[in-house]
Amino acid sequence: MKKPHRIDLSKVRTTSIADLPRKVKADFLGEPFEPGGEFDRFIDSLPDILKAADLREYARLWADAVKNGKEVLLMMGAHPIKVGLSTIIIDLVEKGFITGIAGNGAVAIHDCEMTLFGRTSEEVINGLRDGTFGMSKETGEFLNGAAIFAAENDLGFGEALGEKLDEASPDFSELSLTLACRKRGIPFTAHISIGADIVHQQPSCDGGAIGAASHTDFKILAHLVSRLSNGIVINLGSAVIMPEVFLKALTVARNLGHKVENFTAANFDMIQHYRPNTNVLNRPIETGGGRKFAFTGHHEIMFPLVAAMVKVS
Repeated sequence: MKKPHRIDLSKVRTTSIADLPRKVKADFLGEPFEPGGEFDRFIDSLPDILKAADLREYARLWADAVKNGKEVLLMMGAHPIKVGLSTIIIDLVEKGFITGIAGNGAVAIHDCEMTLFGRTSEEVINGLRDGTFGMSKETGEFLNGAAIFAAENDLGFGEALGEKLDEASPDFSELSLTLACRKRGIPFTAHISIGADIVHQQPSCDGGAIGAASHTDFKILAHLVSRLSNGIVINLGSAVIMPEVFLKALTVARNLGHKVENFTAANFDMIQHYRPNTNVLNRPIETGGGRKFAFTGHHEIMFPLVAAMVKVS
């Protein structure tokens, strides 16, 4: 049988490594962190490459925005509350590192339950078997009542929730994102998808009131977005609602003559999804300049880390 032809490697030309570029250099490497060291020393010990370098740069940009008095908008889903981040976020609000929070309906629900009762997050499987899932009477009456109050008084849903929580003098007020924003005098807005939240299935629900209150919150958010130039927008775990709402708020702001450019956008999530990357990172930055970052990981690890990095930057 005839042997197959082989290429002759003896004629291959080699080049000195001195004349060939390399992407990884010795000064990129991380350094071991010793017990008892300061946190900023830990940050400096991280490798200066890929996401470690990105995270360090992002923390610097966030800190610079705060120092320069720019807007820092935190958009979020409810999961960050469910994994224990309320106190981390509240601290950032109180210290001026966040100038507005926008969330979906589940954010409002879990925040109110934590504030009023000190606990949240149902065992869905158990409740689904017997039809008790999402049927907490107090939760429904409080949130639906706040929506009606908002509609009757030309308030946003977030404003009304803050006022009603304040009136209730809850036992766990220190755990409330809504109250933290209210005390700081910054917006907390709730952006509702009718039928997506447990309170919509209860007798106390008034869909018209919820729609009116949430629409007012959209206008409040759009005003904040109109001031976002050179600021920061963070999407923390909202896969659909907040990326869609943000894109519409941005086009409204630009339609009304606000340039809204050169801001820094970041998406934090366990999985990188289409809408956050397209509607928070790619389209806004491509049309207005700025920087974009995508960080993948568990919220309960990633967000406390970046929050601490921002505070020491």
